[in-house]
Amino acid sequence: MNLPPDFITFAKTFFASESEEFLQSLNRPAPTSIRINRAKIPDSIIRNPVPWASSAYYPDKRPIFTYDPLFHTGCYYVQEASSMFLEQVFNQYIQSPVCMLDLCAAPGGKSTHALSLLPEGSLLVSNDVIRSRADILVENTTKWGYPNVIVTNNDASDFKRLTHFFDVVSVDAPCSGEGLFRKDPESVNQWSLNNISLCKERQQRILRDIWPCLKPGGLLIYSTCTYNTKENEENIERLLNTFDAEILPIRHEKTWNISTPVHPNIYRFFPHKVAGEGFSLSLIRKNDEESRHPIRIKTSPNKKQSPVVPDIKDRLIHPEKFRFSVKNNIITAFPEEIVPRYETIRSMLKIISAGITLAEIKGKDLSPGQSSATSIYLNKNKFETIEIDYKQALHYLCKEMLVLPPETPVSHLLVNYKNHPLGFVKNIGNRANNLYPQDWRIRTRYLPEEETIVINTDSQEPALP
Repeated sequence: MNLPPDFITFAKTFFASESEEFLQSLNRPAPTSIRINRAKIPDSIIRNPVPWASSAYYPDKRPIFTYDPLFHTGCYYVQEASSMFLEQVFNQYIQSPVCMLDLCAAPGGKSTHALSLLPEGSLLVSNDVIRSRADILVENTTKWGYPNVIVTNNDASDFKRLTHFFDVVSVDAPCSGEGLFRKDPESVNQWSLNNISLCKERQQRILRDIWPCLKPGGLLIYSTCTYNTKENEENIERLLNTFDAEILPIRHEKTWNISTPVHPNIYRFFPHKVAGEGFSLSLIRKNDEESRHPIRIKTSPNKKQSPVVPDIKDRLIHPEKFRFSVKNNIITAFPEEIVPRYETIRSMLKIISAGITLAEIKGKDLSPGQSSATSIYLNKNKFETIEIDYKQALHYLCKEMLVLPPETPVSHLLVNYKNHPLGFVKNIGNRANNLYPQDWRIRTRYLPEEETIVINTDSQEPALP
């Protein structure tokens, strides 16, 4: 790897006697790690686990995940191992329902991880300021299948109005990307000392803007995928000196080889010490602030719900847990107990996805929504289903027409691969219209002849979280 001279100078100073070992590690292949969705597949398949993440492991090889249909069903997520240290924050500090914001969330690794970790009754607001990245965030959180997530497309400054609204705020800050050199060679070309300074200023603005929306006693999780102290320790020191806050310890095992080279509570992952990329994480608790008044949460216990088509509620398991509504002919379901917070957010932010889209009303027809197919609350018994093989699954994911047996019912059909829903088709007799979202389709012309699946699931049905 052709590293910038200024970076090499930094590495030799920062890592000192370990600098050569560190620099050599950047020339080794980046490890691959995946995290399974325990609501969809059992954890008995885990081998070679990631030490600090209970549902993650290192696969023996790295296939092209695009060609594994189970990836598209939300059975697992490909995520860098170091960043899964987030789980230890939840294990130690988050045991009761919370309202959480994942501010810089795309493409969705930490959001899908948080959804698996949050206690029942929690709400996650998953945000990205760039619309195209927010659309990717919608796709990945939808495939993960949890209904208690709202995806927004806002700048950090927009959250100031939600004073003392969130119990937990995660800021995986845009950074100079030093920790991604192995995975993203382009980040090497973009690196410079000047870019570090620009990133530091942007990170400080983000932290300043987001601070008012965190409750007193709330937790701020700050992380970057970089090594230098300007974007990590110096930003944390500035935050602690500016606001009434304290940095908290996070329990970890010595055998994990996590480093704390500058501050004992700022946790560093270095590629010459762990099977992962460069990563830094710290946990800040906000103390009391008497001068601010929290935003009033909207309440609508007696609000009349929009009428919905009979029986559509039964497309979900435990429909009593949801508030159903109809707007612009779209039927949606959102967890009842967090509706007031949803209503408050809707009045303040730009929402692009929330809850489960059950169906779209088209005349007398009810076209089922894609998010209902991948939802962990889908009631499969309410649909006619077809099971397709590997090649058919790839063609379906390319949004091509499926050829079905003549005896196939003329109806909307749930398309399964290895008993995991991919989406829907509408069989009209002479053909089956593919209802897979256009923007999610596999765009490549090449399709492998043999299966490239990553995980082998058994027939066990995991319980709802």
